[in-house]
Amino acid sequence: MEAFIVSLTSIAIAEMGDRTQLLALVLVARFRKPWPIVAGALCATLANHGVAGLLGAWFGKQLTPAMLDAAVGVSMLAMALWTLKPDTLDQPAGASRAAGAFVATLIAFFLAEIGDKTQIATVALAAAYPNLLAVIGGTTCGMMLANTPVIFLGNAFADRLPLKAVHYAAAALFAVVGVIFIVRAVRSYQ
Repeated sequence: MEAFIVSLTSIAIAEMGDRTQLLALVLVARFRKPWPIVAGALCATLANHGVAGLLGAWFGKQLTPAMLDAAVGVSMLAMALWTLKPDTLDQPAGASRAAGAFVATLIAFFLAEIGDKTQIATVALAAAYPNLLAVIGGTTCGMMLANTPVIFLGNAFADRLPLKAVHYAAAALFAVVGVIFIVRAVRSYQ
């Protein structure tokens, strides 16, 4: 249960103001069909975080527990710093109207998540926790918890979020998790 809760809260908070939220706004403005956009985001997130989780689980098996804790701790501290840098949407959604809201969202969300902080956090969490399904479930639920309201409420919701405060809260959460793992690593060497 810890893996699920840590994964869900870390990703839900870190996702606030992320480029995938900006992408969700672009998609909902373009297609005006929230349900296919939600379905596309869910499928893309499951696929992306599934791959990230498998990669993280593999890394977790290659490292000693102390090395793994240290690596996860350092990566979480890096995530904390990265979270303080707000994302921008570098390019508009590339899929055409003919592809439909679901396919456009599926492709755009999957590509937007490659190398994103939430994907890297999923790798680290999957390496840290033995319950891969709990991690993938938690990170996926966190993504959907952050993005679904944006999809349904559009610009009105995004305009009301105190994004700077959310970024600081996410950075603090990643930093706390990072420190916990580093302390575990240091204790195992003593």
